[in-house]
Amino acid sequence: MRAASMALLLLPLIAGRIALAQAAQPPTAPAQAAPAVEDFKPASSNQGGKAYPQVNSERRARFRILAPQAQSVRVPEWGGITLTKGEDGAWVGTTRPLDEGFHYYRINIDGADVPDPGSRSFYGAGRWGSAIEIPAQDEDFYAVKDVPHGQLRQSLYFSKSTNTTRRCFVYTPPDYEKDTGTRYPVLYLQHGAFEDETGWGNQGRANLIMDNLIAAGKCRPFLIVMDNGGNNFATGPRPGAPGKAASKAPGKAAGRPRFDFSAFAKIMTGELIPFIDDNYRTLADQPHRAMAGLSMGGGQTRQITLANLDKFSHIGLFSGGSIAANDPALADPSSFKQKVKVLFVSYGSRENTAAAKANHEALEKLGIENTYYESPNTAHEWQTWRRSLYQFAPLLFRDKSDSQSAQAR
Repeated sequence: MRAASMALLLLPLIAGRIALAQAAQPPTAPAQAAPAVEDFKPASSNQGGKAYPQVNSERRARFRILAPQAQSVRVPEWGGITLTKGEDGAWVGTTRPLDEGFHYYRINIDGADVPDPGSRSFYGAGRWGSAIEIPAQDEDFYAVKDVPHGQLRQSLYFSKSTNTTRRCFVYTPPDYEKDTGTRYPVLYLQHGAFEDETGWGNQGRANLIMDNLIAAGKCRPFLIVMDNGGNNFATGPRPGAPGKAASKAPGKAAGRPRFDFSAFAKIMTGELIPFIDDNYRTLADQPHRAMAGLSMGGGQTRQITLANLDKFSHIGLFSGGSIAANDPALADPSSFKQKVKVLFVSYGSRENTAAAKANHEALEKLGIENTYYESPNTAHEWQTWRRSLYQFAPLLFRDKSDSQSAQAR
């Protein structure tokens, strides 16, 4: 995926169609001939001290690029914005009103895509590049506040299955270092395709969402583990299809592309979970272990949790498919209900939600309690997934009868 504004390749996967990462943002308003309101301010996503890009009260973005020798400067996203060169050699352009939240973008100078020197860098669209934060009416839930803050820790561990040293990030709640006799539940939280383990901490602000929920007494403290789910693709027959090579007609691809999660599933269950349980104070059992993910990460969550219901009791799929009533994992609904305490599915209101809604209703008819959430006025983008985590986290590990103060080994 090249950037947020480009139409993403949708891959047939499980019960829904999983997009690569942050999808194209649909227009929020028609193009306007009226001039922009001139109350622009530097975006919060800028590097320190950088005046551009800027955002105004209409949610328009304004870019300024100093490139006196360039012949053309554009921002390809949002339908394409052509910047105009001024006498000072700076190119300036303004967008239409944009959706609230976080958006990747590029600067194209004479045909070459480059990062904006004013923006901080974020890993998305398969590269480190630029992004802009458009203020949201509900941004308070992920704002930096004067509340106790947890830590976002970087951990390295060796993976025998890949013969590599891998990196994950672990969120620990504010009191993790104060009360060393307490053990915590764990949420394994996955990024989307062409993103990595930095996504939920940087773009998603998962740690701030948790800090604010915990401070407000709305959420039980727990650990969040964010690992790199990879971006491995395979072509040919889908899993379970007859074991023959896909035919290739002249001029046609050998088969529809699909995600291959098998390697990461092995890492998750055989290496990552044991590493976390050995090195952090966890409640290392099925009732206190959850998994969730956005887009591709939702597909990984669905595959891994349904194949390992002895390890996971809470499941969250954010724009990442849903679970149908005829899924093999639900062959025995009573057993499924006993094992799965929370099943949460979410989408942005501008995504294709028909299948997820139908599956939600079908599960309700089976007597399987599940939660469907729809983020208002968002598409396949980070504001949808921030809101999804905000709705999902308070549902987790709510059985206070178990010992939250289990003594450390």
